[in-house]
Amino acid sequence: MDTKTILSISFEPFVLYTTIAMVIIVSMLVISWFLGEKRSGTEREQPYESGIKPTDSARLRFPSKFYLIAMFFVLFDIEAVFLFLWAIAFRETGWIGFATATVFIGILLALLIYEISIGALDFETSGKKILRTLNKMKNSKHE
Repeated sequence: MDTKTILSISFEPFVLYTTIAMVIIVSMLVISWFLGEKRSGTEREQPYESGIKPTDSARLRFPSKFYLIAMFFVLFDIEAVFLFLWAIAFRETGWIGFATATVFIGILLALLIYEISIGALDFETSGKKILRTLNKMKNSKHE
């Protein structure tokens, strides 16, 4: 882009849109602050989950393997998106796209085999530890 093109671009619509959006956001926050309830108490601060009252603390320590499983899920979910896009563009990419997708799947399979071999997907022992800790917490409260 040259200097004339940059100077001829009009920023007024963007500024107007941003201003209107900010006015709406601020007005909604101010109105909700004035009209909202101001009461607080122990009943209002209790979590409400489908009508079930909480019995224990939700503060349990989970091993990092649970978060690792979530990251693996995200990685393989992204892989599914890439393969879906490849399948849509199959005719345009031809054999080069097929070879690229095959290498991509091969790398992911090697990653999955490596994860299984190091035990990254095996967390049953940790789950048993969590349940044991939870039972200890319940028993100590009842004593």
